[in-house]
Amino acid sequence: MRKVAIIGAGAVGCYMLWGLSQKAGIDLSVIASGERKERFERDGFYINDRLYKPAVRTPEEARGADLVIVAVKYNSLSSAVEDIKVIADEHTTVMSLMNGVDSEDAIAAEIGEERVLPSLIKVASERKGNRIYFDAESTIGIIYGEKDGKPSARTRAIAELFEGTGLHYRETDVILPEIWTKFRLNVGSNQPQAMLGVGVGAYSDSEHVAAIRDGLVKELEEIAKAKGIDLSAADPASYRGSKVFKRARYSTLQDLDAKRHTEVDMFSGAIVRMGRELGIPTPYNEFTYHMIKALEEKNDGLFDYE
Repeated sequence: MRKVAIIGAGAVGCYMLWGLSQKAGIDLSVIASGERKERFERDGFYINDRLYKPAVRTPEEARGADLVIVAVKYNSLSSAVEDIKVIADEHTTVMSLMNGVDSEDAIAAEIGEERVLPSLIKVASERKGNRIYFDAESTIGIIYGEKDGKPSARTRAIAELFEGTGLHYRETDVILPEIWTKFRLNVGSNQPQAMLGVGVGAYSDSEHVAAIRDGLVKELEEIAKAKGIDLSAADPASYRGSKVFKRARYSTLQDLDAKRHTEVDMFSGAIVRMGRELGIPTPYNEFTYHMIKALEEKNDGLFDYE
């Protein structure tokens, strides 16, 4: 793993950029085109108050990368897949560090399942203007593994790449339960606070907020069971996210604060879709989906009747 390309320059992309910039002997780049490429080359990336100016390449220029790290928002997945199709050749490995449980399927449908290494990441960050902040020591980091649970040449190569970078990482033999356990955290903890516009301390300080979280999670667990995903197989440490202050605002609320569209389609939207396919009722997730969509419409100005 010598030639590494990062697609997506938000919190996750910046965590990977921060760590891999400390690795000697690799060819690291961020993927962008047009005005975005010019901006990245001009402004760089401020991560924990340090300026990073990595190589910025178009997908064509990054062709043949050994590793592609996908760290985009859900609504940018389709364009990221198009970039991956240009970058990837027969030896390329792709790690999707996106939220949710279906981005890897979308990527695999275009380049083949054998090219995708199932993975997830847990990093709690804060954006202030054009600067990204995170606590490197308390960050849980990257979890990855083959679907069959066996170490492979590429999982060993990933470990060698991440070694000595400051990134936190571990290989697991139960990657699908790990991915779904993170999904459970996002569905239950990301969305209720977003609807209320409050910090994560609300889950411990309000029985009502906790009840909403628990209702969302229970529906997810029923769907996981129907799909044969044994959530109890995940490492006990995976049941929690990275340590944060009570005032912390997770990504869905950060998106609403910034008047961006959220990843609700990847969270409650996915639960509703899977529930309908399996015949499992999902009233908590249906309400949450429509509520967050309505908040997006509010941010878009749909209700500015004056």
